[in-house]
Amino acid sequence: MDFELSEEHKMLREAVRDFAQKEIAPLVEEAEAKEEMPPGLFPKLGKLGYICVGYPSEYGGGGMGMLGQCILIEEFCRVCVGIGSSVMTQGGIATHALLHHGTEAQKQKYLIPAIRGEVIGAYGLTEPNAGSDAAQIETTAVKQGDKYIINGNKIYITNTPICNYILVAAYTNKSAGVRGISVILVDRDTPGLTIKKMNKFCIRSSPTGEVTLDNCVVPAENLIGEEGKGFSYLMETLDSGRIVHAASSLSVAEAAYQAALDYGQQRVQFGHPIGTFQANSFKLARMAMEIEAARWLMYRAAWLYDQGERRFVESAMTKLYASEVAQRVTAEAMQIHGGVALMFESPVNRYFRDSRRSTITEGTSEIQLMVIARAIGIK
Repeated sequence: MDFELSEEHKMLREAVRDFAQKEIAPLVEEAEAKEEMPPGLFPKLGKLGYICVGYPSEYGGGGMGMLGQCILIEEFCRVCVGIGSSVMTQGGIATHALLHHGTEAQKQKYLIPAIRGEVIGAYGLTEPNAGSDAAQIETTAVKQGDKYIINGNKIYITNTPICNYILVAAYTNKSAGVRGISVILVDRDTPGLTIKKMNKFCIRSSPTGEVTLDNCVVPAENLIGEEGKGFSYLMETLDSGRIVHAASSLSVAEAAYQAALDYGQQRVQFGHPIGTFQANSFKLARMAMEIEAARWLMYRAAWLYDQGERRFVESAMTKLYASEVAQRVTAEAMQIHGGVALMFESPVNRYFRDSRRSTITEGTSEIQLMVIARAIGIK
């Protein structure tokens, strides 16, 4: 493994960083207040190739692998985790199964337009009674002739208020356990599909919704891959998604650290910048160290993925560590900022709130620890 980014990846980082500062940063305040993804941003990102830089070029992706996707999300989420999370969903769980298991017709109709930002996708797995234990989903898809009849309820689903389609995880054969779960694409305008927007205290500009499927009739051709393979597709998606999630966590830690470092050098108390006080200088030093460690753990996981090695433990480790670093760093940044950090207008306040989601979504910290424990031989 080369510990230096390629020139191509460096150029990507600089280009995306410049775009994020000039085009996304001015939209953040309004997007957070309205709790919505800025209208028109997806098509703009798609035209520049800034949604799925890791996907193959034959479908409109950038062909830059997992490392490229991590760089993209890191730069976006440093400016705004909410907006970055919606892009992360579009370039990950909402399209991953289509890319790897969809038919050519499905790729032409949904994947390519999604990569271009012309349509928006979502992935419906979580339910009121099924989160970490995905086997407990209750949504069913009963095949009748050349159609599926889908019934169920999904909750906390990113991008659904603005989506054009949802990849729905449902049981097509309940008696087979997880081997009876399938993934079926449901168009937004399908009769019986309703979406209710949900409100969050964090990542507010990433729209989230509750989905109800009431006797939704879907063509059998909308099945993704094979019946009964949906759970394995989900595991594949999580393997990649957790690496990119680490990039999101890393970015909010970086933003909070930089804000704390700047404030520590500017804020004067007792005749000295507060960053020079040992209590604060040690905080900043530890923050810098943990961010650097999280970055290289993420880069290594991304590199392994790009080599074709699907090792769940590295994905779990980087997701777990980066998410916990994000919470520690943002908490210390709040402490260094003091009273100003308590104001909603403070970016550090947003960083702190946004970091809280990092140990919950894409598999809780407890789930990551279970994966790691099994990998080291604890059954």
